[in-house]
Amino acid sequence: MPLVGTGDLVARARAEGRAVAAFNVITLEHAEAVAAGAEAAGLPAVLQISENAVRFHGGRLGPLAAATAAVARASSARLALHLDHVESVDLLHAAHAEGFGSVMFDASKRGYADNVKATAEAVRWGHERGLWVEAELGAVGGKEGDGPGPDVATLDAHAPGVRTDPAEAAAYVDATGVDALAVAVGSSHAMTERTAELDHALIARLRDAVPVPLVLHGSSGVPDMELRRAVASGMSKINVGTALNTAYTGTVRAFLEANGRVVDPRKYLAPAREAMAHTVDRFLRTVGGGTGDGVRDDVSGAGGEPGGA
Repeated sequence: MPLVGTGDLVARARAEGRAVAAFNVITLEHAEAVAAGAEAAGLPAVLQISENAVRFHGGRLGPLAAATAAVARASSARLALHLDHVESVDLLHAAHAEGFGSVMFDASKRGYADNVKATAEAVRWGHERGLWVEAELGAVGGKEGDGPGPDVATLDAHAPGVRTDPAEAAAYVDATGVDALAVAVGSSHAMTERTAELDHALIARLRDAVPVPLVLHGSSGVPDMELRRAVASGMSKINVGTALNTAYTGTVRAFLEANGRVVDPRKYLAPAREAMAHTVDRFLRTVGGGTGDGVRDDVSGAGGEPGGA
């Protein structure tokens, strides 16, 4: 199936009172798992590649983007290709040529004025080329470099001043022209336990103040019921990354502990990919249970991946 625009998927989900889940792709198995999970759930999804993933692949966006897009086009599910957490202007400018229909430009580490200036320029550039542009205001935290040291991710999602202010968010969207806004409401990147408690009252205030769709980053650490409440309160795009890696790594670790002499990676990558697909399936049906095509109501039947999500 041809690639679908992230903006189109988000707009339809928002209109139907549900959300679209977006999953981080690091390896080919991640992309295949997202496609398989979306097919099983009968729901659309976003495959997203972050700047960190590009860095892992030697700074080369093209190979991973081409492989991910090929997986999406071979799938029967409606899938979009999104470039996530881009801080490099050069990488932003590579998005259009590599087939991305959307990008998240991340200037959230800058001061407010610098964030607005850089994001407005990124939006202008992207819109001239038909890209849907997401940005971030507030401090979600949890990624390497968010803390006090170069490799420390200790920014507290509950610390004073890190959450997104509705009035500031409205002004930010007006000043930058972004198509969607990632907001800080209590979640954090890279959580391996699902214990995050979201500020649902703040989500509702942001929804009422901001005219564009809201995006929840760091959703791997948010329990299912909290995610459902977040969607009901106004979240339209739900980003998931660490939950896939938990399923992937947990499965590989368990297999190798039980089969220490195996050297063929296919033996452990196949069940790891299946575990990630189960995780994708469950997240999609947790947040996408509106009135869209092929929506299932049996959310409880999608579990079973090692290590949870």
